[in-house]
Amino acid sequence: MSLEVNELVADTRAAMRRLAKSVVILSTSHQGQRLAMAATAVDSLSMEPPSLLACVNRSASIFAAFQAKLPFCVNILARNHEALAQRCGGQVKGEARFAEGDWRERQCIPYLGDAQANIFCANDGEFYYGTHGVFVGRITDVALFGSIEPLIYADARYIGAHLAM
Repeated sequence: MSLEVNELVADTRAAMRRLAKSVVILSTSHQGQRLAMAATAVDSLSMEPPSLLACVNRSASIFAAFQAKLPFCVNILARNHEALAQRCGGQVKGEARFAEGDWRERQCIPYLGDAQANIFCANDGEFYYGTHGVFVGRITDVALFGSIEPLIYADARYIGAHLAM
């Protein structure tokens, strides 16, 4: 890469650190194995039909399951889930990611029982850009739990948020 491109990449990375995002754990099963990955690159797409986008790096262990168009769950984390986000963000691998937390199963999809929300999705479309796959999740069901106290990731660290009244 040229110096200008390197600078652009560094500046883009610095700018993205300023984009605070809710932390989620994407979860699914593939070939009898439960998979989970912490992520912030998830966003609403449409209400007709209800859908969302989930971006997954091609190098992630969960990528093959998304590429196989398997159903998945978006578990929206609360402030008290920071340790779990770290586990699923690379601290541990494979089945060890499920050793802590209130993990349950629904139609072979693992989900976090005490997440702020569980958004169950059919894997309904995909495209690839650079290092990532962008997957369309057609929402098939939603479960809500507790109050809205999101775990947020900004400037390469986790923070909690309180909603103003």
